[in-house]
Amino acid sequence: MNWFGTCDHWLSRLVFQRGLAAVYLVAFAGAALQFRALIGERGMLPVPRFLARVPWRRAPTLFRLHYSDRFFAGCAWTGALLAAALLAGVDGLLPLWGAMLLWLAPWALYLSIVNVGQTWYGFGWESLLLEVGFLAVFLGNDEVAPPVLVLFLARWVLFRLEFGAGLIKMRGDACWRKLTCLYFHHETQPMPGPLSWFFHHLPRPLHRVEAAANHVTQLVVPFLLFAPQPVATVAAASMIVTQLWLILSGNFAWLNWLTVLLAVLALDLTPLHAPPALPPAPMGYVVVVLALTALVAGLSLRPVRNLLSRRQSMNRSYDSLHLVNTYGAFGTVGRIRQEIVIEGTTDPQPRAASDWRAYEFKGKPGDPRRLPRQFAPYHLRLDWMMWFAALSPAYARPWFNGLVERLLEGDRDTLRLLRHCPFPDAPPAHIRARVYRYRYTTWRELRATGAWWERTYVREFLPPTRLR
Repeated sequence: MNWFGTCDHWLSRLVFQRGLAAVYLVAFAGAALQFRALIGERGMLPVPRFLARVPWRRAPTLFRLHYSDRFFAGCAWTGALLAAALLAGVDGLLPLWGAMLLWLAPWALYLSIVNVGQTWYGFGWESLLLEVGFLAVFLGNDEVAPPVLVLFLARWVLFRLEFGAGLIKMRGDACWRKLTCLYFHHETQPMPGPLSWFFHHLPRPLHRVEAAANHVTQLVVPFLLFAPQPVATVAAASMIVTQLWLILSGNFAWLNWLTVLLAVLALDLTPLHAPPALPPAPMGYVVVVLALTALVAGLSLRPVRNLLSRRQSMNRSYDSLHLVNTYGAFGTVGRIRQEIVIEGTTDPQPRAASDWRAYEFKGKPGDPRRLPRQFAPYHLRLDWMMWFAALSPAYARPWFNGLVERLLEGDRDTLRLLRHCPFPDAPPAHIRARVYRYRYTTWRELRATGAWWERTYVREFLPPTRLR
């Protein structure tokens, strides 16, 4: 190790870079496959309309120069191709400056997408991908040892990510302090996975152990990331185990996977592979990394102030480039699960006795007999926003009527976001939406009925509606 770089983290850098490229690939593919119905020219929240009312400084993006659905698709698939090239290790075949530019390109493309994504891209893991992706530009390739300063900045991201999540819990719902939040969380989380039902039915004492272990991992262990080895490796490994537990228990897009990758950068993997001898870093590279460190230090002031505030915000960006952000999740845990079920009928005059057929979503619960699927790290944006809409109609106000209108039109791009359309030949005459309370069945109910959920009608969300 010299004052600037350490070869000890050569393997951990390699694993991190390939993993980040895989996350980029998933993110760009998801953007390409879902954007038309969400933010396309005829989408629920069209990009051109957004750009017309939002100034450049608040949303810097390539789409200021030109927007069309074809151009957006081209940018998204170009990002996917760049990610695939990085996954294949093309950056290792380029000179250092070329590798840095290759890592900068997908970051710029994804920033352009996030900054026009509006509600559909308002999740913490979007900013996390951009913050981590920007740091990856400066990690270097096989021409230089991993810079110590960039490794430190990656640990700083991981610290804020975990410590912020821990603080938001302790300052939020009392069930976290009572260690009872996991009595409910696996049932009420936004998008359960195939194992979530089983996690929910674990013994309650084990749920309390889970909650206590979560507090230790998020409030104590992050400080150990800055300790000497092997303490930092033990701390990072414990975070990885926790994140793998979360991956098994739910669908949180690429949030957990990015957290794992950040923790990998803190691991000392030299016992697995002797690091190669790498030449000293060129002076221009040293200057750029020093400038990056100064920039991140300056931009960290507001996120640190937020961490120390009793009115802590979560998942917030303080700059339009998403370079240094604040994170957190589940400061409040719901006690009951409500779901919006969208139904249609071909009857010209809808009645209670009409043949109402339900649209089925890919990820969110619908048919009580269907076991939830695993989609993460892929992000089903409409399914997630339907969960928020069930919490409060205010979340749905900007886009829900647009969704209903497109279902009544039989819009193909919108129907591709769903698992099943009950009207394959022609769209329905009317659509309604109803709120149901969902709860997991017990072991006995599952054996008797084959249903994973039991649901009860709560209220009307949208009365029968037709096209004008």
